[in-house]
Amino acid sequence: MPTSTITCNSITQVCMDKILDGDEIIKENSKRKRSCEEIVSANNKRSKTEDNDGHQISQDSTSNDSIENLNIPAKNTSLIVSENINNVYKNYDEVENKPVYKNGDPIVVEIDNKDKPGSVNNNHDMIDDSETISNIKNSNNIIPDTEKCNICGQFLNNSDLIYYQGHPQDAVEEYIALTNDKLVLSSGEDGDIMERPQTNITGFTIFDEQGHLCPIDGGLVENDVRIYMSGYLKSICSDSSEIDEESIPVKDVGPIIEWFIHGFDGGDRNCITLSTEFGEYNLLKPSEAYTPLMNNLYEKIWLSKVVVEFLEEYHYLQPSYEDLLEVVRDFSIPELNNKKMTEEMLHKHAQFVCDQVVSLEIEEDDEPLITLPCMRELIKLMGIKFGKRKIRTQIQYKKTDKKAWTKATTTPLVRKTFESFFSNQLDKTNHELVLRRKRCGVCEACQLPDCGECNACRAMAKFGGHGRTKKACVRRLCPNMAVEQAEDSDPDDEDEYQQISEKKQDKIDDAVPVKLTGSNSKNLKWIGEPVKADATKIYYEKVEIDGAELCNGDFVMIETSQTNIPTLVAKVVYMWKEIHNPKSGYFHGEVFIRASDTVLGEVSDPREVFLGDRCCHGAPLSSILRKANIERKETSADWFKLGGKEVDDEHFEDDGRTYFYSKYYDRFTSRFEDLPPDPACPNALRKHRFCPSCERKTKRDARNIPKVFEKLIVKSEIVSEQNRSEWSYVKWQDFDYKKGCGVFLKPGTFKLKNSMTKANTVAKPRFEKVDETIYPEYYRKNDSNTRGSNIDTGEPFCVGYIAAVTAASEGPLVVPQDIYLKVNVLLRPENTSSKFPQHEDTNVLYWTTEIREIPFSTVVGHCHLIYEQNVPQNISLQEWLGNDPCRFYFRMAYCKSTGEFTDLPQNAISVGRTDRTKDKGKGKGKSTKTIETVPAKVVEEKIRPLRTLDVFAGCGGLSEGLHQAGVAECKWAIENVEAASHAYSLNNKSCIVFNEDCNALLKTVMSGAKHSANGLRLPMQGEVELLCGGPPCQGFSGMNRFNSREYSNFKNSLVASYLSFCDYYRPKYFILENVRNFVAFKKGMVLKLTLRALLDMGYQCTFGILQAGNYGVPQTRRRLIILAAAPGYNLPFYPEPTHVFSRRACTLTTTIDGKRFSTNIHWDESAPKRTCTIQDAMSDLPQICNGANKIEIEYGSMPESHFQRLVRSNDENSKLRDHICKNMAPLIQARISRIPTTPGSDWRDLPNISVTLSDGTKCKVLQYRYDDKRNGRSSSGAVRGVCACASGRACSPLDKQENTLIPWCLPHTGNRHNHWAGLYGRLSWGGYFSTTVTDPEPMGKQGRVLHPDQHRVVSVRECARSQGFPDTYLFAGSVQDKHRQIGNAVPPPLGAALGREIKKALTLSLTTS
Repeated sequence: MPTSTITCNSITQVCMDKILDGDEIIKENSKRKRSCEEIVSANNKRSKTEDNDGHQISQDSTSNDSIENLNIPAKNTSLIVSENINNVYKNYDEVENKPVYKNGDPIVVEIDNKDKPGSVNNNHDMIDDSETISNIKNSNNIIPDTEKCNICGQFLNNSDLIYYQGHPQDAVEEYIALTNDKLVLSSGEDGDIMERPQTNITGFTIFDEQGHLCPIDGGLVENDVRIYMSGYLKSICSDSSEIDEESIPVKDVGPIIEWFIHGFDGGDRNCITLSTEFGEYNLLKPSEAYTPLMNNLYEKIWLSKVVVEFLEEYHYLQPSYEDLLEVVRDFSIPELNNKKMTEEMLHKHAQFVCDQVVSLEIEEDDEPLITLPCMRELIKLMGIKFGKRKIRTQIQYKKTDKKAWTKATTTPLVRKTFESFFSNQLDKTNHELVLRRKRCGVCEACQLPDCGECNACRAMAKFGGHGRTKKACVRRLCPNMAVEQAEDSDPDDEDEYQQISEKKQDKIDDAVPVKLTGSNSKNLKWIGEPVKADATKIYYEKVEIDGAELCNGDFVMIETSQTNIPTLVAKVVYMWKEIHNPKSGYFHGEVFIRASDTVLGEVSDPREVFLGDRCCHGAPLSSILRKANIERKETSADWFKLGGKEVDDEHFEDDGRTYFYSKYYDRFTSRFEDLPPDPACPNALRKHRFCPSCERKTKRDARNIPKVFEKLIVKSEIVSEQNRSEWSYVKWQDFDYKKGCGVFLKPGTFKLKNSMTKANTVAKPRFEKVDETIYPEYYRKNDSNTRGSNIDTGEPFCVGYIAAVTAASEGPLVVPQDIYLKVNVLLRPENTSSKFPQHEDTNVLYWTTEIREIPFSTVVGHCHLIYEQNVPQNISLQEWLGNDPCRFYFRMAYCKSTGEFTDLPQNAISVGRTDRTKDKGKGKGKSTKTIETVPAKVVEEKIRPLRTLDVFAGCGGLSEGLHQAGVAECKWAIENVEAASHAYSLNNKSCIVFNEDCNALLKTVMSGAKHSANGLRLPMQGEVELLCGGPPCQGFSGMNRFNSREYSNFKNSLVASYLSFCDYYRPKYFILENVRNFVAFKKGMVLKLTLRALLDMGYQCTFGILQAGNYGVPQTRRRLIILAAAPGYNLPFYPEPTHVFSRRACTLTTTIDGKRFSTNIHWDESAPKRTCTIQDAMSDLPQICNGANKIEIEYGSMPESHFQRLVRSNDENSKLRDHICKNMAPLIQARISRIPTTPGSDWRDLPNISVTLSDGTKCKVLQYRYDDKRNGRSSSGAVRGVCACASGRACSPLDKQENTLIPWCLPHTGNRHNHWAGLYGRLSWGGYFSTTVTDPEPMGKQGRVLHPDQHRVVSVRECARSQGFPDTYLFAGSVQDKHRQIGNAVPPPLGAALGREIKKALTLSLTTS
């Protein structure tokens, strides 16, 4: 603001013009002084109070003395009382400690925190608060804390309430102080005297008429509450904030009518200005008494600066709440001696921060920053609602360059795929995909009129537009509804996801809706001689329909029975007429599936159809509308060389008769595969009515029907029943089950005891009587099923050894329900008397001589069973077992009657031996073929690992798994984050790692360069055989809509870049990994476009959701996996689960456009191995304390479980790395140390007490002041509400409490968010991790991150164990970097499971070719 010097006479004239106002102020001050005298008198009556034990203590004797009588020099104090105002200020906190509640009222308590950082002895044990709790129970001192000041609204008995000490010495009224010639006042641009001159004020205090110090930002000014200020005026030109001889003491400045903040748009300093009727005052330095309140405002301002600038710069990353916390904790506040920002500070000022974010200007098509995941989580935690803005002036922040993903480098084919869809289909689908803006009707944006200038307004009818838009004015975007819609679009909670998946969906209808009526409406004329005739039908090769000739093998369009279903595309296979109805004519046809009826939906090519083994039989010839032109597209011979080439941009509309097909589609598993070869007709007598699709379907169905073969003439000794016949083998799902085979059976087949299931599923013990005075939030713990527990986890398969195949009938045809097996019962360690079954291998069994007969319907699959000594000599036992999860071994027998472990019988020792000759069933069974008592020798196919390029490689979890499976040799990797790139290099020494942007790298590759800018050799076309990666989806907003701007985002997304890598290199196999919500993202549009692009390239592809916990990690982590295979190579199946996992976390079906899809997985109820628990994963790790930072330490113990033996190094001298954890703030650590070690414990178990923190400060007691309409009162009659909203009223900022052991925000919003179950939650030894996040935070999205019995968050190595990383795997960077690398990784065991399936498919491809 321009300034110039003006004379004292001039300002005197201004003040004289307002002399009447000055007289009014004097009268007002006289009234205030009388009021202050009354306050003094009232405080004098409070001459005595009580200490913590209820004893009477006297007040400070100086409190009744006039501060004017104290001889204190003015230069040493800025607050000296005037002659008529007594000292009404009392340091309340020195007399009374923080209150704790009994029956809803506070009780004074104070304890020391014994949990000092670095104390290992105290780290493991719970903090002993028994003495403190006993004092609370025995205390009768009740201090009410519900009385509010009727002016400022502050609670009168709150220890934070500060009373005004009095005016500065020799202070004068405001209008007089402004006439002092020491001040150089600010004027207008032309040197005119401003109506309200501007000056500086230091040593200031702001107070109300009752003498209470008031925060300037508490909404009092906005609500026209009279508050005043005193202090020392200084010249606007003065740079000093100290009180000196040039300072003018002033009193009763005000009432304050406005305040605003000059922000950081001009630099790194902020300025706060107050306005009265006389002038504007820039605040410099507060008085000592007012400093705490001003510090509060500084915290708000700087916190808003950090948050806003972070969101504006990195919004495209869709940062999480944990990401925001990490950024906040890295900053400090200059005005507060570089005080570090904390999570508690963010919660304290959440409303202010959110208001600032809402006030930011955005471009018309951009989503508001308030809808980012981090802000939505903060809003949920703190219960933020946007009403009329309390602060009329927003902070002007420094403009930052908004970053975004680099523009995607795409191949012509990928670009054309997206262009063809959006240019032709977007307008047709947009009305369904765009969510109409709604309004809350409360917030400030909802009250504003339409601006009439933005694009949305110009499209409105009232502004002369077409009126078809559903978009709101850009300045009327309702933040409340924007957040709500973003939440609805992101069902990330397990329960929400399960509810959505269990909604009623349309079943995939297998019936073909052919129109059957009007069969005689067309003239039919049969051409030529009949091909064949039987008792009822005569078959022909040709027919004329209304003059048009039709032959077998022609393609036709068929009329449907429903008007809303488009005509069917079919191939006529054979046709006939009925002997009893010569005028009739019928045909059998293979019906193609339109691309729009697949998972692709509206993004498909309208001319593409798919073969699907779907047929119509007996359809009338009259239902044929016309012939069609359908082309079968063959794969080009040089397909692998066409990557990145230009493509034909020609686009064809659906003309109703011209189509093409090149792939087969499975409607139930959404698999797009190469066209299968037509099977040969098995019977020449029915060649005239042979259909290839029907034959394939018949064979596929026959695989699932068990059949017995080769009946034995003489039965074995163990088949003694008269009503049983014995057979050589039973064939089911292409496997021969015979004597000598291991077999998996449904859980419960043998009804065995299981000691581990009982241990893992023990319910959390509940306190019979909980003192709600101490534990006021415990009543919220009513969850019957604790998250992360294995209460609902089933048992693994039973295992048997086939001794004979029997049937309840003699044959020759035996129905499936009459087929039985005689099996030896094999026991798992938990089925025996073993004291420590969890220490044994998960694939070890114990032989028994017990033989049971079981129905074949209990069989779920074959088990490769072997005696330990029969494992091939050239491979270790663990390596041999790791090659196939269905391999189990035994080394001893178990006697159930005695409970003892014994040596094996001779016949058991031979199990799995490959050098034996075939025996004849002990010489008693006779058959045309001999019986093998052991499986045939398993031939390990030796294939060369595929040369692999890992894009978005992270630290290499997926690559590690694929390498373990033996299918991949990681030759190249691309990772833009330096720490993650370094970690990848450390673990893959021979791999070329490009630490740069993938788009820039692909652009370099496509230009023909052979080396990167850093001189590293680039992979050439034809070299990459396997492409894997997980492209981030942060290029999109959280809103579930897809408009033109969203299309632009998708074109430039990393998904498009990744697909272009695939198109350019044309690898044999392709893996895309992403979060499970990738399926539902943008109403499935992103998934559909990804599949469409792969199909346009010529790939076979499929998608599915896998649960990482099913593959041997103690963690729930559902991920979308898209698999693709080049033409001519077998498309892999999804791996069957290897481990049992929690049923509630295994909802793996996906729903798109109302239809439910699943994968090929059959073992959805159980698995070969038991579940992996947290105890299995990390019980051997040594104890550490909060903030432990030693990179290498000794293990201190031997491995205790199969999991630990697998992940630990074979070198006994190796050390444990990265067993380090985050150092939590003192208040957070105090909370953690008081969470019980009982499974299922969380914040609701915290005591409501005051404790001394490790930094010497004290936390407060949470105060309950309101009735809770939903939860009522406690058993002792105490109220349960911490905010007015609990009783149905609007939230009040004065109700917010900070620095409490029980975080105020959790009971505040708990009723709306499932009581925040799991925040500050402990893991359970017998349970599993929630999805491992990139930053373990007790109040983050996955709040159950506390060690089962140590007072800290989980360590880096424990998180790595939860993901299945070997202990030898290295991570790089800071603790946060390492957590992020682990949290973003694909669990290696999941990668290994996928790798084994790719290896099977590759082996089959090479064998058949």
